[in-house]
Amino acid sequence: MIPKLVRTASGTRRPPPADRFDHRLIAPMILGSVLNPINSSMIAVALVPIGAAFGAPPAETAWLVSALYLATAVGQPVIGRLVDMYGPRPLYLIGTALVGAAGLMGALAPSLGVLIVARVLLGLGTSAAYPASMQLIRSETERTGQNSPARVLTALSVANQTVAVVGPALGGFLIGLGGWRAILTVNLPLSAACLVLGTLWLPRTKSAGEQRGVDLPGMVLFAVTLLSLMFFLMSPRLAHWWLPPLAAVAAAGFALRELRTAGPFIDLRVLGGNLPLLATYLRQLLGYTTTYSFLYGFTQWLEEGRGLHASTAGLVLLPLSASALAVSGLTGRREAVRRKLLVGGLVQIAACAGLLLLDSGSPIALLLLVGAVMGIPQGLIGLANQNALYRQSAPERIASAAGLLRTFSYLGALGASAANAAFLAHGADTAGLHELALFMAAGSVLLVLVTLPDRSLSTLTPASGKA
Repeated sequence: MIPKLVRTASGTRRPPPADRFDHRLIAPMILGSVLNPINSSMIAVALVPIGAAFGAPPAETAWLVSALYLATAVGQPVIGRLVDMYGPRPLYLIGTALVGAAGLMGALAPSLGVLIVARVLLGLGTSAAYPASMQLIRSETERTGQNSPARVLTALSVANQTVAVVGPALGGFLIGLGGWRAILTVNLPLSAACLVLGTLWLPRTKSAGEQRGVDLPGMVLFAVTLLSLMFFLMSPRLAHWWLPPLAAVAAAGFALRELRTAGPFIDLRVLGGNLPLLATYLRQLLGYTTTYSFLYGFTQWLEEGRGLHASTAGLVLLPLSASALAVSGLTGRREAVRRKLLVGGLVQIAACAGLLLLDSGSPIALLLLVGAVMGIPQGLIGLANQNALYRQSAPERIASAAGLLRTFSYLGALGASAANAAFLAHGADTAGLHELALFMAAGSVLLVLVTLPDRSLSTLTPASGKA
């Protein structure tokens, strides 16, 4: 095998070490992949001040959350497929450049509508780096012959999960420093850093995946199916009766297209036969529905139900990030997928029970404790599902499979957004928080029930020829 050449800071090119992972890739991989969670989490403490700035009610500012997740849910697998076909470098650079442009647009937004459009562009731009990173990890594994890149996968997962929970605290700090527009401005230096690191270190080689052309009809039908279904779930009204039939027709057309084309966007025949991977997607959906329900619901309750300032609410969530980071760091060396999922699901149930103990007079210490407990499953579930997907998916489709895993993460986020809108419809009071906690507990119970009988998780081996 001819070693890949990597550009050095001086402009010369030399091959990476032949027997170990090229650690120069880690910085652009991690920095690019955290663009999505940092933008999706910082907005949690900005919804109230943005609503006040534009005179918009919670039902309208909720679109700032939903817009990014809708764009990401569609963009991750689509861009992931392009990464599989054309390699990680061009998609990474295009995506991170779009993040900078969207950040500038949002920081200068004169209205809520323009800000929502900026969030859509952010969702699309941040959809490139994670699939690109997973493809880089796979290619490095094949180049070095090391089949267990656990440390690199752990670093990627720890960075993403930690940023997701640090985001509210960072958002609160930035709002206190420069107002809500500062959380959009932060994308400018992050985008610039990604472009510099990506240009310097990402290899120019193309992917070894299939080169049969882009399945544009399949991608469009997938997008129509997903968007029409999600729009209806976010606002299930009689006036929107036409959305479910549209989703059903688009889904049928998507299935026919993917089963008949030579180079499908998503190979449904192989995917349908890979039940372990389908179960991983389901567990990702369940786990992240609870994660984001807590992140948005608890944060809004801290500000409205408990009466804390946005910056203080962000600080209250710091134990969430601390426990997630500690758990991921301590358990990352061992895959132990099934055990992590079971423990994570059970602790999620315990954290939901803790929410039922809260009221408007709860002491800060109890709020900190509940956040710390919820951080434990955040440090376990995402890492376990990422490791499972790495083993269960085919090497030539690792980027699109990883993108689809992120899609299910953000489908969970959309479900969480809808749940928050339903249970906190009349304000983020304590009664609404308790109802949301019961909903979260139900999802956590399902996560445990889906994981408990799945013995295949205990015997995962390096992927070979799977979907």
